[in-house]
Amino acid sequence: MDSVFGLAPVIPVVVLDDADDAVPLARALLAGGLRAIEITLRTPAALDAIQAVAHGVPDAVVGAGTVLTPDHAAAASAAGARFLVSPGWSERLLDAMCGTGLPYLPGASTASEVLNLLERGITDVKFFPAEAAGGVPFLRSLASPFPQVRFCPTGGIDAGRAPGYLALPNVACVGGSWMIPQDLLAARDWEGVSALAKEAAALGS
Repeated sequence: MDSVFGLAPVIPVVVLDDADDAVPLARALLAGGLRAIEITLRTPAALDAIQAVAHGVPDAVVGAGTVLTPDHAAAASAAGARFLVSPGWSERLLDAMCGTGLPYLPGASTASEVLNLLERGITDVKFFPAEAAGGVPFLRSLASPFPQVRFCPTGGIDAGRAPGYLALPNVACVGGSWMIPQDLLAARDWEGVSALAKEAAALGS
């Protein structure tokens, strides 16, 4: 896999406190048409959850989000992550993510950050925090000076906002967690998650 882009129009951004929920959640999202799943490294259960999905749901493409350090990148790769996502970047972090051999999305929210990534040959970029950093109008303004860059906006995006982003020529997919509301996750309502995932997957059609 050379790129995260192209797997699905929406990448679910997952925060799990219990690794036992990872496999049934991944199966529910996959059944709804969302193949790529980003499990964020925000909880102690995250690496175990990534490993569980990597082994238990091989048809899913599980990645690690909130990658902040070289140690995060190495641990996520060892756990079986197939892509890495960071909310921002530093030269040291870019080197570490690149060193894993996995596709990765460094985060950027300014033109200068995008320009610096381009100097390193990076054209697949996470736009974060999308809504707070200018949203659809800001991304539209970047399309002309940076026609070779494709974005995955994440942050404050829901089912109502996602179509506006996906309509932009420089947006390949969006990230969000609206298809995994806390009430369904707490109730382990996997059928409900699948239904919302199916609606999210249809946004790209």
